[in-house]
Amino acid sequence: MPFLFKGIFFYLVTTFKESIMKSTFAVIVLFLLCTMTLSAGEKRKFGKELTLNEKTKISDVIADPEKYDGKRIQIEGAVVGVCEKRGCWINVAGDKEGEKLRFKVEDGVIVFPMEIKGKTAAAEGVLNVITYSEEDQIAAGKKEAEEHGTTFDPSTVKGPKTVIQLNGEGAVVWE
Repeated sequence: MPFLFKGIFFYLVTTFKESIMKSTFAVIVLFLLCTMTLSAGEKRKFGKELTLNEKTKISDVIADPEKYDGKRIQIEGAVVGVCEKRGCWINVAGDKEGEKLRFKVEDGVIVFPMEIKGKTAAAEGVLNVITYSEEDQIAAGKKEAEEHGTTFDPSTVKGPKTVIQLNGEGAVVWE
């Protein structure tokens, strides 16, 4: 009879050890998965908090910029360009191929690092639509050429040019 108790006791202890080892392994795997998921979805904030709950498609803004001129909007997309000099703007890709919208901030207020290029960003601000006449473009081209010691060919200007820009207040980039 004592032999039977020893056998049952040994079986229970062995089974319990295996169960604890399996549980411990499961807990470790779960912890690692959670850590990886959290770090993959980390947000990096720039400037003010985003306040709008609804996002505006960049394609809608490009299709009818006057509809959004002077209005606060939030956009989202891949960062396809970053200002190399001061980090004062990012270009955000639209929902249609080839579209992008510049998100410009005041120099030095927010500085976007180059490494966010390729990441997804949500950006919020007031849309600004400006149309430059041929004369304005020629004057700006001459001034820029003078400042940089280059030449400018006024014949390259063909009609008025509309610039659509989101004057930035805050952004979030997912790492």
